[in-house]
Amino acid sequence: MADEKKPALQRLMDNPWVLLALGLLIPFLSYTVWGWIEVFRTRAGTLP
Repeated sequence: MADEKKPALQRLMDNPWVLLALGLLIPFLSYTVWGWIEVFRTRAGTLP
C-alpha cells in the first residue's frame, strides 16, 4: 500500500503551496481578462 503512487489530482490537492498559487492566480487572471473585455467593449464617451 505504501508503494502505490497517488493520483495526480490528489498530489495537487495535498500541496498547500500549489493551492495558494492557484487561489491567487485564477481570480487575478479572470478579473484582469474581464476588465480588458469591458475596456474594449465600452464606447468612447462624447463630451457635451
